[in-house]
Amino acid sequence: MTYKTYYNSPIGKILLVGKEGKLFGLWFEGQRYYLDNVKEELILKDDEPVLVETKKWLDEYFNGKKPSINNLSLQLTGSNFRKIVWRELCNIPYGTITTYKDIAKKVAEKTNKAKMSCRAVGGAISHNPISIIIPCHRVIGVNGNLTGYAAGVDKKVKLLKHEKVDTTKINY
Repeated sequence: MTYKTYYNSPIGKILLVGKEGKLFGLWFEGQRYYLDNVKEELILKDDEPVLVETKKWLDEYFNGKKPSINNLSLQLTGSNFRKIVWRELCNIPYGTITTYKDIAKKVAEKTNKAKMSCRAVGGAISHNPISIIIPCHRVIGVNGNLTGYAAGVDKKVKLLKHEKVDTTKINY
């Protein structure tokens, strides 16, 4: 069974989806690729354990704490390449930013390639099915441009400011 619940965050309503006891998806309402990896019917279940744990994680996050991604059981669905990119995003510390170029270099190293396309990395990042927890909002363009966010640049800026990132040098 695949279960859903909702979380009302300070920056918008979030849909949480759990499957087989793992967090399968987390999307802001209306974001690009909303429910992109969900093929089955979703059953509303506010007390599903993984969804309850995810809400606690989000409560901590939005209360200024730094909950560990390791506190949640995640089910990543996507190509091997996308999974490598998403796992790399998990290494970006709270309150910091990195660039698509830096992520591309790290992914190239992990896949034993001489180089990796920033555009390919950006495509994988844009399809991240577990926003916030897998922190794609911490990635910007090499020239300081925000370059987009599936939930909207306004939410990306709010998340970065929430994490106390100095956004004065970021172009948006």
